[in-house]
This record gives sequence, C-alpha cells and structure tokens, in this order.
Amino acid sequence: MVIKRRAEEEEILNESTNGISMVDMYESTFVNIKQGQIVKGKIIDVRPKNVVIDIGYKSEGIIPVEEFSAEEPPQTGQSVEVFLERLEDEDGMVVLSKMKAEKMQGWERIAATSKEGDLTKGRVARKVKGGFMVNIGVEAFLPASLAGARSPVEMDQMIGQEFEFKVVKINKFRKNIVVSRKDAMMQRRQEGKVRLLSELQKGQMVEGVIKNITDFGAFIDLGGLDGLLHITDMSWGRLSHPSELVAIGDKIEVMILGIDKDNGRVSLGMKQKTPNPWLDIDMKYPVGTKIKGKVVNIMPYGAFIEIEKGIEGLVHISELSWTRRYSHPNELLAIGDVVEAVVLSIDKENQKIALGIKQLEADPWDKVAELFTVGNKIKGKVRNMTDYGAFVELQEGIDGLIHVSDMSWTKRIAHPRDVLKKGQKVETLILNIDKEARKISLGLKQLTPDPWEKISEEYQTGKVVNGKITKITNFGVFIELETDLEGLVHISEIEISSGTKLEDMLKIGEPIKVKVLKVEPSQRRIALSMKEIA
Repeated sequence: MVIKRRAEEEEILNESTNGISMVDMYESTFVNIKQGQIVKGKIIDVRPKNVVIDIGYKSEGIIPVEEFSAEEPPQTGQSVEVFLERLEDEDGMVVLSKMKAEKMQGWERIAATSKEGDLTKGRVARKVKGGFMVNIGVEAFLPASLAGARSPVEMDQMIGQEFEFKVVKINKFRKNIVVSRKDAMMQRRQEGKVRLLSELQKGQMVEGVIKNITDFGAFIDLGGLDGLLHITDMSWGRLSHPSELVAIGDKIEVMILGIDKDNGRVSLGMKQKTPNPWLDIDMKYPVGTKIKGKVVNIMPYGAFIEIEKGIEGLVHISELSWTRRYSHPNELLAIGDVVEAVVLSIDKENQKIALGIKQLEADPWDKVAELFTVGNKIKGKVRNMTDYGAFVELQEGIDGLIHVSDMSWTKRIAHPRDVLKKGQKVETLILNIDKEARKISLGLKQLTPDPWEKISEEYQTGKVVNGKITKITNFGVFIELETDLEGLVHISEIEISSGTKLEDMLKIGEPIKVKVLKVEPSQRRIALSMKEIA
C-alpha cells in the first residue's frame, strides 16, 4: 500500500510547473537529513513487532519494538531520538535505530563528563562470558573478578540491580568501557573509614557488629571501619577466649580507647563501660580479711580464686597448708570449689591479691619456742633427703634439717643416704632455732663427744699405723684407720713408677701400712704417707 501510494505521488510529482520539477518542490519541504545522524522523530504507529517513526522525511522509518525497554514501552505521539542508518531499504522505508542513538549519545556524554577513576551508577543488564554487561548510559563490561560478589548465587542476583561502579578503562577508539563494582566498594569503604576516623573521639561510646573473633580479641565493624576489642579490654574478670563473651554477628556497644589515624586503627573497650572494681579494693578487702570465693583456675604454682566479678586472688602453693607439703594445688583444690581464704596482701597498681588458706588455722611455728629448746635431744622421722642434708619431721608442720656436715665427726659423708634412710626414725640434737626463717638445725654427730682431741693424741706425727684402703682417686688414696675414721695419702706421698696407675698398684679393701704426716683437728683431716715405711 505504501509502495502504491508512493508510485502515485511520483507520477504527480514528475509533472512540471513553470519549469520547476514537482519532485524538487516536494523534496524541498523535507528536513535536510543525512545518514549517520541522530534525528528527532514522532511515533505514529505501534505494531506488534515494529514501531513506525515519522522523522519529517518523504517516507517513515521503523524500529524493532525490542529496542524499547519494558519499563518505558513506546506510545503513539511520543517524541524519540533515533539514529539514521539508511535513507531507504528495499521497501523504501528509512532504517532507524533507537539503541544506536542512545549508544552514540551515551558515548558523547561519557567522553564529555567521565574519565578513568570516576564513580558512576549503572544497572547490571545481563550475564556474558567472563562477566556482565552494565548499562551506565552506554553498555560497559564488568569482569566477574571485579563484580564484588562472593558466590555464584550472589552474582546471579546482581542481574537487574543498580550499583555504583568505578570506571577502570575507557577505549574511545573501540568504544568500550570496563567498570569495577569491587573498586567502587573499596573506595567508598576507604572514604567512610577516613570520615569515621575524623569523627571518632577517645572515650566516645559507639555501636558495632562483631565481624571476626581471634584468640587475642574481636574485630568490630563500626560502619565501614574495623576496630579491635582486645581480650584484656572485654571484662574486668577472667576470660580464656573472647567467644565466652561475644559471638560473630552480635551488636554491641563499646568505648573508643585509642585512635591511630596514620595507620587507620581503632582500639576498643567493653569493660570500661563499668567502674574499675580495683579502685577501692584495699578499702573493700583490707589485709587480714576473710573472703569466700570460687576456684577459677589452677596452675602448678597456685590457685586463682574469684572473689567477685573482675576480682581474683592467688593462693600460692606454699600458702595452702602449714603442715602438709603439696606437689600441686590440685591435690587439695578443684576448679569450681567454693573456698575460704585470708587476704595476705594487695597490689592495686598491678591488680594482684595474695591469698592464704593455711592462715585460717593457727601457725604451729608460733609455739615452736615452747615445744623445742636448743641443746635438747629429740626424735623424728626422716621425711626427705637432698644432696646437702636430711629433713626430719619433728611434729606435723615442723621439720628440722640435719646438714651432711653434722652427720659424722670423722667420716666424710658424700650423701645423706650413706647414713640415713627415708622414713627412718632417728634421734638428733637441736643445734639452732630460727623462728623468723622457720628453720631448725639438727645434728647427729653432736650426740657424741668430739673425738678429734683424742685422735690427735693417738695419731702423732711419724707414727706408722695399719689401715684399709676404702677409696682410690686421681689425687690420692683414702685409708680407714678405725671405724668412721679416715686419712688421706696424697698421690705425692706414694712411690709410683712412671706410666703406672694407682688402680693397678692398689686394691680397695686391701690392708696397708701408712705413716702419719699431720693431724688437723680443726679441719677434721689426717694426712698420711706411704713412703719410707720401716
């Protein structure tokens, strides 16, 4: 029908008027338009597949209805800007494109107003290989790696949504743009972080959400800026792990403790919301006060007792009992036990309280002067031995020490076990009592008179005596002269040929004649010689 009408018009127009072609007159009434331009038109008909546009030319143009968005469908009489692709197709119609016009206008606008690094808003149009196409006025490519999505499901949910993007690359020659949602999010987060750092003040109360939990504390999102709530600032009381008090996703109120603007760090506190219970601790629990608390932790050196929330004291292992010696506090206490104790000392500055359990009973050392007297004989049981002596239990809670040097007048004792056995009952003499140091010195040899005055008379210099070899060393030989009495033959007083060892010459237990060189009663020593024996 359009072709027939056009044929009739051409027949009329071919007639001339005053020498001027009717065609020339007719075409002079049309707008001066060229291919490749953007022109204005009006929708004159909306069909199921096409939209007919009048651009003021001798024939109308058509645009596929798909070039119009579902949100803004074409309406008859609506003005629209279109791109003129061709003046005529095979049917004589003008070939137009609304999408190409929008793209060209978009590029002109982008070229005039945007540059790499700018932020812009856009809507994710569709998914393509390697990412998405985003409408920011023109189509731009959003790589999947820059989409800022953490899962495939989240990426699928982006389609149709509007976001802010950062222009990362513009290629004007190829007319393509690459954008990044991830970079835009990071920039906004950084801007928010800088803004928050400038707004926050020390001592300010703020709300945040627990973002992450570690062994040393919790990271809290303050709305674009993360702050650290250290475990030591969570509670005045004991915490083994932050998860005992907070969980990821919790919304909590915290106090700003410190702001490091140079490094973008904020330290937070939660316990600071309540008064420090240590401020008046010495008034509340004076030294000597009896308290009741719960055992909250046990270490090899003692047990921690919670007196009240945020206040703990330590009962050292040495403060558990006057009379019994514990190798570990768990022999007496268990976590959760409610016990009584006495306040021994308070260190407010370092927030420490020393407690004692044995102080609930009388100290047996208070009566030690009434029970024991220096010079008295006393019986007891060997409780323990060390290299330097043996501890003898005189009564429950009171021990005395027999030093190795007080075990024999004449015999050299290498170890207490050479004389005593653990658990053995033994009689001793009290040598000294030091109540303040809680020490009692005992002696075994003092039960008999000192024999050295008699020894010096018996073993005079030059006297040849019989003895028995008891020990061979690299510096000489020990000779037993009588029971518990030994003398030393120094190696210089032994005639020995070069290259010969003492062990090859002499045997332990072998009888031998020796000569007395010198007796030193003060040193408890007898010097002997194996030379010039008649």
